[in-house]
Amino acid sequence: MKIDLSALTTEGRNTQSENIDMLSTEEMLRVINKEDQKVALAVEKVIPAITQAVDAIVAAFQKGGRLIYCGAGTSGRLGILDASECPPTYGTPREQVVALIAGGHQAILQAVENAEDSLTMGVEDLKNLQFSDKDVLVGIAASGRTPYVVAALNYANSLGATTVALTCNAGSEITQIAKIAIMPVVGAEVVTGSSRMKAGTAQKLVLNMLTTGAMIRSGKVYGNLMVDVEATNQKLVQRQINIVMQATDCDQQTASEALAACDGHCKTAIVMVLGKLTAAQAKQLLNDNNGFIRQALANTEI
Repeated sequence: MKIDLSALTTEGRNTQSENIDMLSTEEMLRVINKEDQKVALAVEKVIPAITQAVDAIVAAFQKGGRLIYCGAGTSGRLGILDASECPPTYGTPREQVVALIAGGHQAILQAVENAEDSLTMGVEDLKNLQFSDKDVLVGIAASGRTPYVVAALNYANSLGATTVALTCNAGSEITQIAKIAIMPVVGAEVVTGSSRMKAGTAQKLVLNMLTTGAMIRSGKVYGNLMVDVEATNQKLVQRQINIVMQATDCDQQTASEALAACDGHCKTAIVMVLGKLTAAQAKQLLNDNNGFIRQALANTEI
């Protein structure tokens, strides 16, 4: 079956790089860098749509729902990268942000032939996760036409779930299906059709914003500190100490003792120090205020 790619911006030929193979190494890299500079500006234009998506994700989390990414190839791998960073950074359950890739685990490291063209695999993958109307599905496809993603979005819509399309081609198929369409149009790639470049960078920036924004709105950031970080190695143990010190202006010994008293939970340690509370009191106060430090402190007499 012939596929017409001529209408896709991501498949266009970039006039700025037509002779890139004749340039010196430094000149070649400057062309790439100049094109990369356009990516953040393209993302800036779609912040209103990203805002809609973040608010929908936060609402889903509040109701016990999940954020599910699905994609193929580079798009799928970017989803996996973003989802995998949420538990250590924000202390989230591993099932709260989940990423699916066409072809399964094997496709993370190498392409699985024809997986992205399946109209059934995306649906099967969602069913295996017990996907429901409480969840949010973000379909990631630079081209906006990947069958695996198209089918998954249609299935999610049939359940009444919130659906989001992330693509670098305006007016593409998935933007017609999803309830929220995020379309950072970055233009033709330096190497024609290599959407792992500018398109991939744009997708990474948007995914960063989706999860970071949702986590901030869920109380997992105090100021600009990641107060739900898990101490899974020595570097992160020290980071927890530093976070408590920065949030409370206490010394290292006080921070360490507070963390020890609450089994290494940054938020509780911060509320303990600022509220002059015991670990049990701080923990209860946080629970009563849905994990938001500022709200918890506002309800103490300090």
